[in-house]
Amino acid sequence: MTRFLTPFFALLLLALPAQAQTYPEYEEIYVNDFADLLTPEEEADIRADLKELRDKRDIEFTVVTINLMFDYGHTGAIEPFATGLFNYWGVGNARRNDGVMMLISRFDRKMRIEVGSGYDISLNAPMKRIIDNDITPHFKADNYPKGIRRGVDAVIYELTGAYPGAIDGNILQKSWSTARRWAEILKWALLPIGGVAGGFGFYLYRRFRRYRPRRCPVDGGKMQLLAEHWDDKHLKEGERREEELKSVDYDVWICPDCEHLTIEAYKSWFSRYSACRACGYKTLEGTTTILQSATTTSTGRKRIDYECHHCDEQYSVTKTIPKVSKSSSSSGGSSSFGGGSSSGGGASGSW
Repeated sequence: MTRFLTPFFALLLLALPAQAQTYPEYEEIYVNDFADLLTPEEEADIRADLKELRDKRDIEFTVVTINLMFDYGHTGAIEPFATGLFNYWGVGNARRNDGVMMLISRFDRKMRIEVGSGYDISLNAPMKRIIDNDITPHFKADNYPKGIRRGVDAVIYELTGAYPGAIDGNILQKSWSTARRWAEILKWALLPIGGVAGGFGFYLYRRFRRYRPRRCPVDGGKMQLLAEHWDDKHLKEGERREEELKSVDYDVWICPDCEHLTIEAYKSWFSRYSACRACGYKTLEGTTTILQSATTTSTGRKRIDYECHHCDEQYSVTKTIPKVSKSSSSSGGSSSFGGGSSSGGGASGSW
């Protein structure tokens, strides 16, 4: 009897329909809390900061929570799901590809910060540090609102150099915002003067990290930073082109005794150029053409024509533009994303 049942059950399993991969439709461009991890007040607070980022820096940053990836037909790693959702929604500016998505899958106990292809790999390490230090410690204690809040603040700081509320502020406003955040984290109060001084010191430290004195790794001598007009002769042609396009800034340090060189690269967060797939330099520019506009009932199509300003590589890709959301009341008048895309950059974490 068993030998007849085994083929029967095998056929039954084959007859069961497989759940196709899908993605949720967004309700707004700032916060889509499908897993109900946030109260309305917490959502409004985060939404205000994300709206400030878009209004003042034109960067689309969206927070998404779901219960399970399996609800949308996905099993396995969170990375392909996050990249697919990012591109399905079209997060970020279509030309700059500078969007950011924070995705939390509650019962998978996984999360990811996905970034647009305009940042290439330079933003991966900071996003991983934010996940490990600012977010998952609170998730492990089931304090999802605090983890999301800390993560949003840290990402905005990484993108702009200021915390929410002081993105376009002067040095005193930025310093005060920084001091207030550290006071909350460390759970001790700072006097106003001390807070400003501490924040200003933190700002100076970030500057110091780039221009701090270097010692030669060969003979231990003190190295010198070459002036901008002198360092070009030590750079490759592609590196000089990156500096011309202001996508990367290079510092050249030289040891006057043994002439050992150290070259350090500092990539611009907000450059419209991305890394070329042929030469690897951040000299690739994309031009977007809308082939079919999206509506509330159907998706659209766009073509992105890429051209490298260093090696002259040229190619085109076609992408889907997501449907236009009918909801605009909670997103401050912005009802749809800008059509950006991601090539899988960012970082992931679990708890």
